[in-house]
Amino acid sequence: MAFDAGMMRAVVSEINRMAAEARVEKIQQPQKDEIVLTLHSAAQRESLRLAINAGANNPKLGFTAAQKENPAAAPMLCMLLRKQLGGGKLVAARQIGFDRVARLEFACRDEMGFAVTRFLIVEIMGKYSNLLLTDENDRIITALHLVDFSTSRLRQVLPGMTYELPPAQDKRDIFAADGQSLCELLSVCDGSLPLHKFILNTFLGISPLVARELAFRAAGRVDAAVGETDAKSLAATFADFKRIFDENDFTPTLVCGADGTPAEFCFTDLLQYGEGVLVEHFPSFGALLDAYFGKRDLAERIKQRGQDIIHLLSHANARLSKKLDLQRGELAACAEGETFKLWGDLITANLYQLKRGAAKVALPNYYSEACETVEVPLDTRLSPAQNAQKYYKKYNKSKNARVVLTEQIAAAEAELRYLETVSAALERAETESDLAEIRHELSQSGYASRMRNYKPGKTAAVKPMEFQTSGGYRVLCGKNNTQNDFVTFRAAGKLDLWFHVKDRPGSHTVLLCDGDEPPERDYTEAAVIAATYSKAGDGGLVPVDYTRVKNVKKPPAAKPGYVTYSTNYTAFVARDEKLCEKLRVK
Repeated sequence: MAFDAGMMRAVVSEINRMAAEARVEKIQQPQKDEIVLTLHSAAQRESLRLAINAGANNPKLGFTAAQKENPAAAPMLCMLLRKQLGGGKLVAARQIGFDRVARLEFACRDEMGFAVTRFLIVEIMGKYSNLLLTDENDRIITALHLVDFSTSRLRQVLPGMTYELPPAQDKRDIFAADGQSLCELLSVCDGSLPLHKFILNTFLGISPLVARELAFRAAGRVDAAVGETDAKSLAATFADFKRIFDENDFTPTLVCGADGTPAEFCFTDLLQYGEGVLVEHFPSFGALLDAYFGKRDLAERIKQRGQDIIHLLSHANARLSKKLDLQRGELAACAEGETFKLWGDLITANLYQLKRGAAKVALPNYYSEACETVEVPLDTRLSPAQNAQKYYKKYNKSKNARVVLTEQIAAAEAELRYLETVSAALERAETESDLAEIRHELSQSGYASRMRNYKPGKTAAVKPMEFQTSGGYRVLCGKNNTQNDFVTFRAAGKLDLWFHVKDRPGSHTVLLCDGDEPPERDYTEAAVIAATYSKAGDGGLVPVDYTRVKNVKKPPAAKPGYVTYSTNYTAFVARDEKLCEKLRVK
């Protein structure tokens, strides 16, 4: 679902309702394309966080409850916004036309203390999204993405220039459409064209999702054609659509797939899906956007900041996989060693009848019950005894190679399993501190020379995830191998309960009970946490081993996070991210 004009109108309405006359307390830039304004509303008696993302992947505008880690040094754009908007008051938010452009007006004071007006203009337009700061004369002070003549000849965005709206699309205003104009438009349109495509191509500010919803409400089917549509029904649908905006009758709606993954979001209820999907309504658009974009934003942020780790893991996996293929091929070739030994034995047993210079010889196989004849190739330059010694040397070489290759293959497979645990930890990383712990762990494991940007330094305190079960028990869960070792061998007591997904990379999870026997529900919740934060499949039940911490051991010189355990039991539970979020202690 794109952040369309209807969603912009709904979010602007929410900003005016919740943050009118709110003062700017903080301005932060957690990511390159994202600005977060902390606004204190006297009416709401609370601080609100207004997030503006003008990136190409997940552009949006709205309130958020998510706390994001900020860089140690504020970027230049953030510093300039603090200078211009710090301490200012949000007067109002307005949508420009029915488009994906919002203008936030702030009453501020300049360096001399005089009252000035500043505008923060938010353009949510996919890869062309932008954030601009202008003065009361619409002169651009700065922008997130500067656009010069070499980038675009249609519209430039540079400091000192007068702000201009993005080029207008050749489409109609949906709020001006009445029955007569719709009849005229439908009469000249191809009757076989799907109705939702007609709506999408004709009217401004409509996303494909909303176009399908309007088509469904007008014709009863998403795939209805223009020729099957009654103009009066379509006009009535448009009138009700207009009423939503006139009365601010918005319904923050989220549509999830069968696996619970957010699929679509909208400012109104979606009827086109029927009862086949999960539809959830939220109390505010901020909560809706957090639910839809939360994981996407986190994954994107970790991907950007952890590129060095991703490249290291990719190259290391490729190198080890190639090495393993070669070693397994060499090990398979070692199977010929027994043949070499047999040929040497047969030559030795028949030395009395062999003469030098033969290229091959047929000898009876005394070691077989059938005593079949075996053809043995010979080197004409060597005597029969020397040929036998040659084959014995090949046999000994293959025998030694088999031992060495078996050890090397086991070590390479163990290294691949370790890298898989690091990859799983990268998926669970949430902050820059988590990435720093992974980098430190890789450096301790011998990969420091392959991380160009890694600089050893003092590591921060380890902070694993913490949960509280329904019965009040604390649960600690590691996000990476460093935290796993900390949770198991430093934070937990010998009589606490230890959980880990069976035969798969995952988090070490400890239920702190100090030898008590928790209720069955707390056992299950701890097992669900261990299953959720693991590489186990999404479908079906996940086997989770659990035992007392005293039964968990770390072998000498083992990789971080690697343990052995005994006297365990196995529970089968389903992954449940919503339950984990509910139990997690923020």
